[in-house]
Amino acid sequence: MTTSNGELLGLAFMAFFIITLSSTARYYFKFFCFVAFSVVCAVGPVPLMLLRPRDYRNALIPAYLCVRFGKMLGASFSVRGKENINRSHGGIVLMNHQSALDLIVLAELWPIMGRSTVVAKKEVLYMFPFGTACWLWGTLFIDRQNRDSAKNVINKEAKAINEKQAKLLFFPEGTRGNGDKLLPFKKGSFHVAVESQAFIQPVVISKYHFLKSKAKIFNRGQNIIKILPEISCAGLTKDDIPALAERVQKMMQREYELLSDESLAINNISEVH
Repeated sequence: MTTSNGELLGLAFMAFFIITLSSTARYYFKFFCFVAFSVVCAVGPVPLMLLRPRDYRNALIPAYLCVRFGKMLGASFSVRGKENINRSHGGIVLMNHQSALDLIVLAELWPIMGRSTVVAKKEVLYMFPFGTACWLWGTLFIDRQNRDSAKNVINKEAKAINEKQAKLLFFPEGTRGNGDKLLPFKKGSFHVAVESQAFIQPVVISKYHFLKSKAKIFNRGQNIIKILPEISCAGLTKDDIPALAERVQKMMQREYELLSDESLAINNISEVH
């Protein structure tokens, strides 16, 4: 037994030594911890969620835990522009997408936006028990391969905005981008905004200078989330969607550049292009 304990202690010390010296090992270790803890945070409160299914408040405990754990890993966020939030009506919240760590951004926004919800591909629903937790806090699931299903979800989203004053959180880029330019915006969220004649609330997150996936670097960093003023879609039609999407993207791109430069200064990082 003594030898076994000694071997375990030696392995633990070796793992700590490798993680301390190797940025690659530290990168994978941090991400493993983040994913594992996120699942635990989401699934743990499920028995309580069953008391009020499909309620956005079911995600408040997981959100709180996710934010705290993110800080432990070194991913800290400050939120600006809270005064631009109007909880008396629903709307579309658009955010730039950089990494799986954007889950922390969602966790930061969830308690302050009001009746929040997100849209996910239907495959997530079958990822038990995580999919069950997502369903319980009101996630809307969409079949991306079925145009009729997608249209039905858009109708449900518009109804949720107008009848439940829900805030639908979207990543309009559709995929992760970590460069200096935002990726082209997909039009789905804008169709929902115009269909429901709702407000669009752009939210911009500074570039994750502390995280470099290609170089396998996951350091500590202070990041900025800025909530911009709402944009009304009242009176707009489908013909206005391309111009609306371009307008919003340009606005978010400008803010992204400003916040990213400020984040560099806050973290005292020299960015190499």
